[in-house]
Amino acid sequence: MPKYLAIAQALIADIHAGRLAPGARLPAQRDLAKAFQVDLTTITRAFNEVRRQGLVEGHTKRGSFVRAPVKERYAASADPAGIVDLSMNMPPQPAGALLRERIRDGLDALLASPFGLLQLQYHSSMGVAADRLAGAQFLQGRVGTLELDRLLVTSGAQAALSGILSAALPRVGPIACAAVTYPGLLALAQRQGRTLIGLAYDAQGIVPAAFEESCAAHRPEALYLIPHIDNPTTATLPAARRDDIVRIARRFDVTLIEDDAYGALPLDPVTPFAALAPDITWHIATLAKCATPALRVAYVVAPQVEGALQLAGDIRATHLMAPPLMTGLATRWIQDGTLTALTEAVRAESASRQQLAARVLSGFDFWAHPQGHHLWLHLSPDWQTKDFGQAARQAGLSVVTSGAFAVGAPPNALRISLGASASQPALEQGLKLLAHVLAGAMQLPPAIV
Repeated sequence: MPKYLAIAQALIADIHAGRLAPGARLPAQRDLAKAFQVDLTTITRAFNEVRRQGLVEGHTKRGSFVRAPVKERYAASADPAGIVDLSMNMPPQPAGALLRERIRDGLDALLASPFGLLQLQYHSSMGVAADRLAGAQFLQGRVGTLELDRLLVTSGAQAALSGILSAALPRVGPIACAAVTYPGLLALAQRQGRTLIGLAYDAQGIVPAAFEESCAAHRPEALYLIPHIDNPTTATLPAARRDDIVRIARRFDVTLIEDDAYGALPLDPVTPFAALAPDITWHIATLAKCATPALRVAYVVAPQVEGALQLAGDIRATHLMAPPLMTGLATRWIQDGTLTALTEAVRAESASRQQLAARVLSGFDFWAHPQGHHLWLHLSPDWQTKDFGQAARQAGLSVVTSGAFAVGAPPNALRISLGASASQPALEQGLKLLAHVLAGAMQLPPAIV
């Protein structure tokens, strides 16, 4: 990250945290340059960046002052219909993360590099070597050292999952998964004519005994799972269950599809299946949930080179390659530490929002993960999901009920996403409204005209 941007980010973070209050005078630029041991131009660029965002104002001979009031930046536009969005499961974007500036500066640096334009040409459907090396660097802390011949770069996790199901699982047999699962899998199964087998789950994820019974009865070709911060249940499979699942999968010759979209977020991650059983595991790691959905980039580790080539063939036939501009930016962010900084900011903001949700929704029954983006909320017997969804909409809330995730009969539950709200005050307002609806305080009759 450029020095001026790091200094600007520190100033912005202090302003948003209240350490620099409205009206506070900033230190003289020459004093800051001396303190940070940088040239005056660097400090001037940092001040200009903070000023450009409207956070400070300059007065001739008086200096620079924090403006009042300070508002959240980079917030999504408010819904014109006045709907509070608790439905879209996206990472929150804290103002201090400077996402807009990081994208701009990253692209500028990419295009200014000696081989920048060459990196943006047509390339192998597996991804260019530089992008695959960056993917290996991103995954190394979780999966360990990788053979590049088994690593591909794809246009996001959904494209990877689609390719794996269509090209790398030749039997077109049933797919086992949790009884409530990622809607993207449901859509692909319907499109490809795949049968899904819903497995029992609890707060720790898929129950291994249910997987074993399913293997004996239905002989699934693969098991799909989200091992960290499951979508929608928030469950993280503990190590003992992972060992049991690997044992069962080997016994019944079942391929594991590990969609580790949230694997970079937990402070205490569990060893992934790609490290426990690399020879039977497809591992998918996207940047959309740990940084920003603006980057439709995922890294895929195949169990064998043959599988990687099969997936590359599907990519070539369907969309040719991952977008070079996005993969090039992702590579630069991985190499210069920007991705790590964004992930840390998203993790911290998610943790803060989880604490807010725990406080506002105290007394209601839900599952959560300390660093997750969402909750899995169990409705009381007084509510049915369909009725609650209608009541929530009438109250101005957008939520996703369990029918969107269910393989069979949906449970009486819904997913509450915490990342789409522009700020924590906006999220708090939405959660308080949700609590009123849950308590039955806002059961409004439909408008009839």
